[in-house]
Amino acid sequence: MISKITNIPIHVSIIMDGNGRWARKKGYERLLGHNAGVESVKAAVKYAREKGIRYLSLFAFSEENWGRPDEEVSGLMALMAKGIATERESLVRNNIRLRVIGNRDQIPKGLRGVVEEIEAATLSNSSLDLIVMFSYSGRWDILQAARKYGEICAKATREGLSLPDLDQNSFTELLSTVGIPDPDLIIRTSGEQRISNYMLWQAAYTEFYFTDVLWPDFRKTDFDLALESFNNRQRRFGKLK
Repeated sequence: MISKITNIPIHVSIIMDGNGRWARKKGYERLLGHNAGVESVKAAVKYAREKGIRYLSLFAFSEENWGRPDEEVSGLMALMAKGIATERESLVRNNIRLRVIGNRDQIPKGLRGVVEEIEAATLSNSSLDLIVMFSYSGRWDILQAARKYGEICAKATREGLSLPDLDQNSFTELLSTVGIPDPDLIIRTSGEQRISNYMLWQAAYTEFYFTDVLWPDFRKTDFDLALESFNNRQRRFGKLK
């Protein structure tokens, strides 16, 4: 029996793991597992909105995933393009803003165009920010922020200005997730218990929840168990309470 959840996290992030294993267990090709995972995405988005979660981020494709077989990668690109385009009307109707974060230089031009069009169409939506982390890695994010700071310093030097101070707050402003609060809760499915190069800076004080459920099987009850676990924790952020 799920206890009453009174402390709803502002930002929930999910590492969607287990599509391939789900397909293998059923004797399917891996891509069919990714297809099945789309239904879990829809269910998670719907439930997050119902529960009043303001930001839902999904780790969909890492920079390391580009090293997978070409057939799987091309299938994932097609699935991503189709999935986003298909959900366009639903996102607009339900006041959901789509944001895709990652190394866009690596994303195929056709998919990038679909993403940018729907991002523009949902820009003013405000009930839920759906953030898809695509071609993303935590180390890439930190490196690109460091490069931005280097460019700012180089420009200041050329113009004879003082170098800008750099602290945690100003560095956070250089990350790809600028304007998005750090995740309160990260859920990882499929039984794996590692961060996998995900939001390394942003997850400094995030609560983690691990479940053995494979992503294509993840539904409302599983989401509720994660929220209940978060609800029962005391977050101290390194301080005493």
